[in-house]
Amino acid sequence: MKKVILVVDDDAEIRQAIRIYLEQENYEVIEAGDGLEALAVLKETTVHLIILDIMMPNLDGIITTYKIRELNNVPILMLSAKSEDIDKIHGLQVGADDYLTKPFSPMELLARVKSMLRRYLTLGEFEKGSKDLLRLNGLELDKVAKTIKVEGQEVKMTKTEFKITELLMSHPGRVFSIDEIYESVWEEPSFNSDNTVSVHIRKIREKIELNPKEPKNLKVVWGVGYKMEK
Repeated sequence: MKKVILVVDDDAEIRQAIRIYLEQENYEVIEAGDGLEALAVLKETTVHLIILDIMMPNLDGIITTYKIRELNNVPILMLSAKSEDIDKIHGLQVGADDYLTKPFSPMELLARVKSMLRRYLTLGEFEKGSKDLLRLNGLELDKVAKTIKVEGQEVKMTKTEFKITELLMSHPGRVFSIDEIYESVWEEPSFNSDNTVSVHIRKIREKIELNPKEPKNLKVVWGVGYKMEK
């Protein structure tokens, strides 16, 4: 799954240049023109890193960082001009993880991004919460809150639908037979359960697939069972 990076800058040319550098390294990039747009994105989408300019209209980088840190531990790389040393310090104090001074080289930007992502994904809060939070191909399942999000948008599921989805997402790529799914979810021996399971699978697909007739996540393996695609 591609790592998602949110680039926040009121200068469209800078955003576009950063997008080009990042997409060449196979990152997925989302753009925002100011802090208000950035906060709106974070409400809807799972982001792995934020590149955030300090000086912006409507909501600057300092206040944006403060608001992000109220709810989210995603790493933040601040961008600043040479004249903004006090702001850089303030940004680090309210929760930014690192900063780059404009103008910067593409190599330096990518080195910082890779380093911050490595720390976050292997040592930070993202990994600490991974046992209770399953992420796969745009799906996000929270075992504690009992919620499922598709591309950041929460979908409503019944208890049974949730348990089936959790089972399959916990073992991506593994094919589960209908009997295995039934006995694991219903916790009783399977007997003529094909239709029961298939009905629930169809309902799950309607909620998590863009096109349920051509599913990208929840796949059938004919004659064997079902799996969640890696």
